[in-house]
Formats: sequence, structure tokens, C-alpha cells
Amino acid sequence: MRDTAETAQLSAHLLAWYDRHARLMPWRIGPAERAAGLRPDPYRVWLSEVMLQQTTVAVVRDYFRRFTDRWPDVQALAAARDEEVMAEWAGLGYYARARNLLKCARAVAARGGFPDTAAGLLTLPGVGPYTAAAIASIAYDEPATVVDGNVERVMSRLFLVETPLPAAKAELTALAARLTPADRPGDYAQAVMDVGATICTPRSPACGICPWMTPCAARAEGVQASLPRKLPKGEKPVRQGTVWALLTPGGWVIERRPDRGLLGGMPGLPGDGWDGAGGPAPADLPWQDAGEVRHTFTHFHLILRVLVARAAVNPQRGDVVADFDPAALPTVMRKAFDLAAAAV
Repeated sequence: MRDTAETAQLSAHLLAWYDRHARLMPWRIGPAERAAGLRPDPYRVWLSEVMLQQTTVAVVRDYFRRFTDRWPDVQALAAARDEEVMAEWAGLGYYARARNLLKCARAVAARGGFPDTAAGLLTLPGVGPYTAAAIASIAYDEPATVVDGNVERVMSRLFLVETPLPAAKAELTALAARLTPADRPGDYAQAVMDVGATICTPRSPACGICPWMTPCAARAEGVQASLPRKLPKGEKPVRQGTVWALLTPGGWVIERRPDRGLLGGMPGLPGDGWDGAGGPAPADLPWQDAGEVRHTFTHFHLILRVLVARAAVNPQRGDVVADFDPAALPTVMRKAFDLAAAAV
């Protein structure tokens, strides 16, 4: 373990690197802007962090711009209709995040603004330790320890931590905490994440341009590319089910899924219960097999058979939508709808 003077030097060296090489982000106040007196907007920091969970920066940029153009502050987002936000979220996946986004926005609007500490931020709906630490450090300069996958990878290599993840999480967090400076903790947190995202990458790390190349213990041993070690994952199970796409004289039959559970609160095609919700298709219609779609969720693979039919009258189940916008569907339902629409 390095002493306090060494860790302070490591942090200072990284911040100097960040001042020269910080990535430009639509939600970020860069070093030069900070030096000019600009402060990060906690709304934009929070929104970006929620969007970036399990999603790449390249994908999030356009979504972030659209969201902030349409809802420029937390009060505007809090006043938005659920279905509008869900439609804008389509394609980012993990729709529970979108539901929590709205709950959190409404809680923040009701209290008059974001809490300015990590402890206070943790009281908000859908805000966990990582997001709370990120907002507190970046928006409010609290020296909170921000640890995501990038930070874990950098710490494991810098300090040569060979314990596999997830068992190593506590040790890596403690190491990250030792390096977090009291001065400019938000810039430091973003600097570590930038190093992990652009230099200390999972494969083929670019050690030659890394600001921590010399002190990196893993590089000294020649094992940097093999860290962090991870316990092998089991294979994802495969689930199968059926959705039925019904076109009536008034439009497509669309259901709103239950608020709780997979794709909660989202519009979708009725189905046979592959996820524990739904029921059988009407037996008195001439169903055509339009094929199958495949989709991978976090914990399982899904194969959906798509049945399509036309009906002369509107059914009792679901809502008939005449001007239905397929873009409002979550990705797996959009795949099924496109297959059905091509078959009728």
C-alpha cells in the first residue's frame, strides 16, 4: 500500500493529465470551464449518470441532447407524461431506470432541488451508491468515492489486485477512496473514468500513453491485460414465448404492461405469459406465423414467436391504437411489431 504522499502525488498527476485530455461531453463542465467559474448542473450530471448505466457514451450522447432539449430542467421532466418519457427512452434498455428517473425527478421537484451530499442523494428513488457519489463529487465537490467498472479496472491494475471480481469490490473501493482528493474530487472521478474508458481498456490497454504508466504495478509485472480477474459466469437461460399482433379496422391492439416487472409500464403486444404476465391469443382468429425474434436481457435470452392476424371487430383485450408509433415500443416489442407489420 502506498503512503499518503504517494497517493496525493498520483491524484495530482492524474488531474494534470485530465486538464489536458478531458473528454468533451454534452453533460460535462470541463477543466477550462470550471476555471472560468462555471459549475456543473446536478440535473445534467444525474441524468447522464442514469443514462450511462449499462450504456455506452456514444449511444447516450444523442439521447441526452434530446432529453435536455425537451426537458431542460428537473421540473420540466417531473411534469412530463410517463408515456412521453418512455417513448424517448426506447432503445436505451432497462426500462426500470426510466420509471425510476421519473420518480426521482418528481421527488426532487417536490423538495425544491437535489440534495447536495451523497447521503442525501441516497434518499432519492432509484439513486444508488455509485450515482449518489458521482453527483455529489461532480456537482458539489464532495470527496465521495466513485467506483464503476472503469475505476475497478484501473485500480486492479494500478495496485495489482489479483482477487477476482466480485470478491475484490471492497478492496478496490478502499483503494479508490485513498486516491480521491479533497480538492477537485469531481474532476478526479471523471479523470479516472476517462483513463479507464480510453486508455486502460479491457483489452489491449494503451499503457504507453497512460498517466499512471510508471507507478502501475500490473504493468511492471506484465499482467495488466489479464486484470481484473473475474469469476466465470454461468450461461444465461433461454425463455420462449409468443406474442400476437392483431390489426383491427381501428388500428393495432396494444397493451400497457404492468408497472412492476420486465418492461414495466411500457406499451407492448399481448403475449402468452413468457414473463409471467398475459394470456392466450383469441382462438377464433386466423393466426399467421410471422416468424420469431430473439433478444437478450441481462439475465436471460428470449425467443418470441410472432403471430399476426386481422380482425373484423375490436377485441375486448387491449387498446386499439389508430395512429400507433412503433418507436414508442421497447426494443424487443419493436422487433416483433416490425415482423408482424411486414406480414399483414
